[in-house]
Amino acid sequence: MSEIIYQSAKSIAQDIRDKKVSATEVLEAHLARIEEVNPVLNAVVQMATDRARSEAKKADESLARGESLGPLHGVPFTLKDSIDTEGIITTGGTLGRANFVPEKDATVAARLRDAGAILMGKTNTPELTLAGETNNLVYGQTNNPFDVTRTTGGSSGGAGAIVTTGGAPFDIGSDTGGSVRYPTHFCGIAGIKPNSGRVPRTGHIVPYGMGAVDSLTQNGPMARYVEDLSLLLPIISGPDWKDPYIVPMPLGDPASVKINGLRVCVYIDNGIRTPTPETIAAVNAAAKALSDAGLAIAEDVPKVIAENPDISNNLSGSDGRAWTRRLLAKYGTTEMHPWLERRMAKATELSSSEYSAMLEQVDAFRSDMLSFMENYDVIVCPVAAFPALPHEASLLDENVPGMSYTGTFNITGWPAAVVRGGTSPDGLPIGVQVVSRPWREDVALAVSQLLETALGGWQKPPR
Repeated sequence: MSEIIYQSAKSIAQDIRDKKVSATEVLEAHLARIEEVNPVLNAVVQMATDRARSEAKKADESLARGESLGPLHGVPFTLKDSIDTEGIITTGGTLGRANFVPEKDATVAARLRDAGAILMGKTNTPELTLAGETNNLVYGQTNNPFDVTRTTGGSSGGAGAIVTTGGAPFDIGSDTGGSVRYPTHFCGIAGIKPNSGRVPRTGHIVPYGMGAVDSLTQNGPMARYVEDLSLLLPIISGPDWKDPYIVPMPLGDPASVKINGLRVCVYIDNGIRTPTPETIAAVNAAAKALSDAGLAIAEDVPKVIAENPDISNNLSGSDGRAWTRRLLAKYGTTEMHPWLERRMAKATELSSSEYSAMLEQVDAFRSDMLSFMENYDVIVCPVAAFPALPHEASLLDENVPGMSYTGTFNITGWPAAVVRGGTSPDGLPIGVQVVSRPWREDVALAVSQLLETALGGWQKPPR
């Protein structure tokens, strides 16, 4: 049973359907793994053990009657603590919600449970998800399974840590500037930020209806295997008739994508921060694997990225982060984590005329990026300029530019996946970012699947 914790969610679901293993046995194996690793990692911050055991028992009884609960029948999972869960404390990492128990599930949580999945617990996140490190005043710091002195990234750092160790087959993260992709990269798993407008944010700590910054935040799956991203994304996608920005756009099947002949733009340096040699090697290995598979490779980089190095932060902070203050007031938080205080202090409030000019700059950036993408189907580039840094180092001014490879695609709203592409000299995972045209998550996932097969994908951490 010990090896089942390292299987994909897809294969676990199949084994349960085939009665090779029971939902109860699968759940107990994962609960035991969480108990084993969590004291060191601090990745899972709330457990729903009794409810999960009850649901696993019911799942087994349903299957015995020949009844399926859905494509995730009996598969256990964890969920980022920024996503509301009925009956389970959901803090979003902020003190004002330290004891908040939602009355209903967020849309993504409800859809997963309706598909038969069993929620085991909640995973750690920084306050309001607004940091590239995972630490907060409610639960403290999450540690990287490959080196506990290193960051897991943020804001879905608890998710990245517990998934890579086999404590959960999958989790759902959220991504406003890289919060699915950083932990995926730092922890050596797979993840995708879907296209803006694909997955509802209803019940997320940073909800829909955020005005100019609304399009930045997306919910997306994180798992050890790309095939699980392809399984999960259709389940959580589509309008919920609450989030007004969700578009009923068809979602393509990655298995139907014709890989051969896709046009791939590869860039190693975005002109803001040059990556480490091992990061460069990982992107080059990805480019070679794609070339060997018959994809057309070109080295190119959108000049507009280096010309607008602060565009993502400018959009988020140009109202003086008044939107963040409104959220803190809404949740009753009076004491912020120092990282969030620092971020708030750095924000510069613009005049109305300056603000409208900034919005015009954002739209011009989006247009320039769209024109660049006319020549390509896929962009392959780093996730960050370095592997996991020591705790808090990624927040230092000298390292912030190295985290500039993800925010570009929150501004454009395009799909962006991550798959492990290499390993640093000190054994840390290195991810590769795979970006596709608008609404073509199927292409990003198909290319990521190819890279996972060619480069090896997820590897067991030392603990």
